[in-house]
Amino acid sequence: MTHIALSNVHKRYPGGHQALADISLSIETGELVFITGHSGAGKSTLLKLMAAIERPTAGTVIVNGQNVGTLRPRGIPFLRRNFGLVFQDHKLLFDRNVFENVMLPLDISGFSRREGARRARAALDKVGLLHKEKARPITLSGGEQQRLCIARAIVHRPAVLLADEPTGNLDAGYAAEIGNLLREFNQVGVTVVLATHDMQLAARLKPRLVEIRGGRLAS
Repeated sequence: MTHIALSNVHKRYPGGHQALADISLSIETGELVFITGHSGAGKSTLLKLMAAIERPTAGTVIVNGQNVGTLRPRGIPFLRRNFGLVFQDHKLLFDRNVFENVMLPLDISGFSRREGARRARAALDKVGLLHKEKARPITLSGGEQQRLCIARAIVHRPAVLLADEPTGNLDAGYAAEIGNLLREFNQVGVTVVLATHDMQLAARLKPRLVEIRGGRLAS
């Protein structure tokens, strides 16, 4: 059960850029939530605050009763175990094959090779890439690369999947595939929070919509 609550959250970057102002938002276990808004509105920053990649300048971000802003560095990896992260800057490792890319988080977490391999293949099967486990990521299409990112994000079976514009660079067919995958995860109880301006996807999946304009909640 992973509950996320932001209360009066502000985020200001060095140099004075105010990314978010006075955000109060609660996300319940098992919800499908789309964070929408124009480019630069603060969508990505909001996701990074939830995963403790960024800290709030003011206000509180509470995940499972823990105040993310006051977590000590050694507590952050334990918090992150709740999350699967699909961020645009989380690049694939092109010197490793598909299977090795998905194994990486499990290797870091200390899973045995046997259990890790079982989980990695299950994640690849879930996203339809098991038949390409020995391929290099560079040989995959854009949609396949994004599915690989999702497999890597969900291989440790997180309670929450945070995805930043996962359909942003994909054509309509690939975007629909990614949307269907996200809905399937949500249907088995994973909380899915997506930053996107893909309103076609929103119309199909019918999530709860949270709009940000200029760093503030629009509604």
